[in-house]
Amino acid sequence: MIQPPEGYLGADGPLGSGPSPELVAAGYRLEMADAAILHEGLCLADLGHVLELVAAGVAPGAAAAALCRELLDFLATDPASFPYDPVYGDAYNSRERELERRLGSEAGWLPTGRTRREAGRIAIRLALRDRLLALHEATAGCTEVLVGRSEELADALWNDTTYLQPAQPSSFGHYLAGFAEQGIRNLDRVRRCYRLINQSPAGSGGVGGTAIPVDRSRMANRLGFDQPTDHIRDGMWSGDPMIDCGVVAMQAALAVDRLAEDLEIFASPQFGYVTLGGSSSRASVLLPQKRNPYALAVIRGGCGTLIGRATGLMVTQRTPSARTDNWLYLYGEVVGALELATRLVRLATEVVGSLEVNVARLAAEAGTNFTTATDLADFLVLDGGLDYRSAYRVVARTVAEAARAGEEQVSAAHLADAARAAGFELDGSDPALSSRDMDDVAAMVASRDSIGGSAPRRVLEHCASVSSRVGRSREWAATALGAQDAARSSLLTEAAALAEERSSDRGGGRAGPADRLS
Repeated sequence: MIQPPEGYLGADGPLGSGPSPELVAAGYRLEMADAAILHEGLCLADLGHVLELVAAGVAPGAAAAALCRELLDFLATDPASFPYDPVYGDAYNSRERELERRLGSEAGWLPTGRTRREAGRIAIRLALRDRLLALHEATAGCTEVLVGRSEELADALWNDTTYLQPAQPSSFGHYLAGFAEQGIRNLDRVRRCYRLINQSPAGSGGVGGTAIPVDRSRMANRLGFDQPTDHIRDGMWSGDPMIDCGVVAMQAALAVDRLAEDLEIFASPQFGYVTLGGSSSRASVLLPQKRNPYALAVIRGGCGTLIGRATGLMVTQRTPSARTDNWLYLYGEVVGALELATRLVRLATEVVGSLEVNVARLAAEAGTNFTTATDLADFLVLDGGLDYRSAYRVVARTVAEAARAGEEQVSAAHLADAARAAGFELDGSDPALSSRDMDDVAAMVASRDSIGGSAPRRVLEHCASVSSRVGRSREWAATALGAQDAARSSLLTEAAALAEERSSDRGGGRAGPADRLS
């Protein structure tokens, strides 16, 4: 056992001893690893609590001023230089010990009406707000780059695929715009997560509140939260809003992972559709000709990691309520997930921006492998009067016959023969049929002119819609960030004013014993 260190709370209570080295190594060090993440938020939470104790008429002014001075000094200290020590447990305990060392009994006013848990819950929400906004900006940036490339390639013909098999002629711009639409959904998800996180646990006390007359709404406003949590026990102990952050991180990465999966195939010489920019690639150390799509591997591996993290976070929530084990691994994992997702999305943005698209190769492939078959069936419905299933069978027979004959396209005569074999009469010399340009892939693509379709004008229309929605989402983010910054500035100004006021009252010196009792 470790001897109870100075300031170790358990030594004066039922424990009677310090923690075992094993507990420090496996538990306390895990919590202390979050200190850098929580440091600023803990400082702001502590300052907000001190100001509320003053506003409620609970804490003496001199003690509150002394606490504000030291907490402002904590805030200005690099977490790496702060005396965080895992032997004391979590970061909160090390901070309390340091305050006691500096201030003596005046430090004892800080824990009035709250648990260490409350300060930590506030700090993690503050940390997550910043990281959600960073992920939002990365996703917005990636979506805008996708829109730009989609507009550029709105009329770049290619054979779109399903199951990686040639499916139907489309445009590469339409393909890329689909990933931009996923970006919009991820922006929506980030905003929803932010609203869940941006609720304040301040003033929660134990499990049902505190008799200390704090104003939870005022405390929430002081820290820049939208509102207090609606239920104290739930707000303190339920981890599902944090899990949502892990899931939104995974979803943001998953969207760009799907694109990376495709691009790795499309960039292979067997396809030759695209070439990754040199800034997204890595050379082989052995094979002089080899160009490895390294950025895509980073995205794919990172997405897999985030899926694992999200799964692990959900599993740890399977506990009875109001416990520590569902929180012990939560802080660092969720923050790490958001930071990793942000890096991956930014990398995907660079990949898309520097991507070289082989438009000529795409166009040469468009319409091959009988991908105009569906358009021909549609033609038989619209101009030939056949029901679609009959038209499908006629075209399928036509394609099969052409393939057996080693031909790469079907003709009006082929269609007429296949229709006759199926019991339908189509005149291969009919002007409507014979004038049908079965090689005009561009016309086929342009004919898909419904909302969200592949017609170039619809692609451009969709891109404009996406850009507008990104703009609105960015306006929301700017407002959210502005509210955060304003609250932080106001909080620090109020704390500094209190500290300076009391320092002036005492001539700027440290609080002496008489001041502490006043």
